[in-house]
Amino acid sequence: MIIKHLIRKEFLQIRRNAFLPRLILVFPIVIMCVMPWVMNQEVKNVRVCVVDNDRSVQSQRLVHDIEQSRYFIFTGQMPTYHAALKEIEKSRTDIALVIPPHYSRDLAIGLRPQVLIAANAVNGTKGSIGSSYLQQIVSYSSTQSSPNGLSTLYLYNKHLNYKVFMIPALLAIVMMLMCGFLPALNIVGEKESGTIEQINVTPVPKAQFILAKLIPYWLIGLFIVTICLVLAWAVYGITCQGPVLLVYLLAMLLALFFSSFGLLVSNYSDTLQQAILVMWFFVVCLLLLSGIFTPTRSMPEWSYMTTYVNPMHYFIDAIRTVFVRGGGFQSIAHQVLALVGFDVVMCSWAVVSYRKNS
Repeated sequence: MIIKHLIRKEFLQIRRNAFLPRLILVFPIVIMCVMPWVMNQEVKNVRVCVVDNDRSVQSQRLVHDIEQSRYFIFTGQMPTYHAALKEIEKSRTDIALVIPPHYSRDLAIGLRPQVLIAANAVNGTKGSIGSSYLQQIVSYSSTQSSPNGLSTLYLYNKHLNYKVFMIPALLAIVMMLMCGFLPALNIVGEKESGTIEQINVTPVPKAQFILAKLIPYWLIGLFIVTICLVLAWAVYGITCQGPVLLVYLLAMLLALFFSSFGLLVSNYSDTLQQAILVMWFFVVCLLLLSGIFTPTRSMPEWSYMTTYVNPMHYFIDAIRTVFVRGGGFQSIAHQVLALVGFDVVMCSWAVVSYRKNS
């Protein structure tokens, strides 16, 4: 068959390329061994100083509770609130806690002393979440029990490990690069070198030529997904809680979309620079609006509406359902149908827009 020889040609080209084989091996290792650590959005190491105007046993117990917290770095006690504010202005501390006079006496007679928390809110996330952590410590220290007697049960990710949340979503970045960027740049590169014109004047059918261009990268993408799953288990002890075949199904659906999108971009691009800029623009938008980093419900209403036409959103939602919650096909049926719909539209557009001179 003609397609068999065309696929063989593509693999030979990839092997002869000095950069691609190294990228294929190094990229998943970097993604899985580095990115889960640096993409962690959990707020930690918030620097806190304390102004203790009471200097009692109870107030010092509160100071020790802050010192022992894994979320804070205790930077010391300041003599006055003005001195603590100076530390914040010099970026030596992030939050200043001011314990009022008679703090211990007021607690003993059943009053609720007003403790001041002054936070540097230039970084709004660190300021708000760090203050929230500190409020919980102050409340716990003043009551010596859980506030309101509440107990919390964390489902699916009981240790609140952010890596469990991020690792399945990183597969989207892998498929995006391997099955979207590389085929598009490969085709545009052949346009610039003129080799694609030599194939265009041959009797090779358009469908076979397109498949021969994309199938090698689909296989490479599945190979890299396998490496990522193995690394997640070997490095972090994190395994897929649902059927692994569903992970591969979702990866293939996303690979089909991005390869079609990459082909579409290459059809309208004449240079590598043009293809890279167009791909980068759309990929960044798809990533940021997909919920890969922050919940989509936290977005403004107008931007949340874009998630209905964002295939990355459906993939992220489905892969986390399977990988973290252990959901089956019934749990992700509507995401799979949505991805199939996007694939049909994008594939049809890409094939129709490709012009082959026969």
